[in-house]
Amino acid sequence: MSAVQDPRAERTRGKLRQALFDECAERPLEQVSVSAVVRRARVSRGAFYLHYADLETLAVDACAEVVREGVEALHAWRGLPDPEAPPGALLGFFRVIERSAALYLTLLRPGGSGPLGELLHRELRERSRRERLLLNAPDAELIASAVAGTFTGVLADWMHGLIDADADAVAARVWRLLIALHRTSPPPRGGPAPVTVA
Repeated sequence: MSAVQDPRAERTRGKLRQALFDECAERPLEQVSVSAVVRRARVSRGAFYLHYADLETLAVDACAEVVREGVEALHAWRGLPDPEAPPGALLGFFRVIERSAALYLTLLRPGGSGPLGELLHRELRERSRRERLLLNAPDAELIASAVAGTFTGVLADWMHGLIDADADAVAARVWRLLIALHRTSPPPRGGPAPVTVA
């Protein structure tokens, strides 16, 4: 059984992820040490380095769930998207980010760069591209890049205080932006393009 499949290894990683979140609730990531994390997680330094090269690697792993939630939040709707009614999951996503910004700020820099930004952009672009290809919607590569870049960049700038809005307001604005991006694409050959917020 590999370390990835080993339930004990996953429990250790889970303890380390939670310890990092708990530490970052009290101080910025740059002030957190491996010693503090392993002490809080009640695991050895050796166990830490068995799973993670450094704190940034742990932090990206800890934030991976946030990336998955962000990608899913953009797809949590049915039927025709209403520009005035963002999905509840998208509103919830921005509210969670607002409450947990201390950890994410170090990993998601203005403009969407940084380890978390790169992961979010990559995952969101691939999900968008796949869904547009599945629907035979045009410009799959272009729209997927535009969606990923817009969402990641706006999220990062908002978290860094470059966009003055509360969580609900920025979620609503992002939702309208993404719908507009999809509607700029020309219809496929043989009929109108479905509006997909992918």
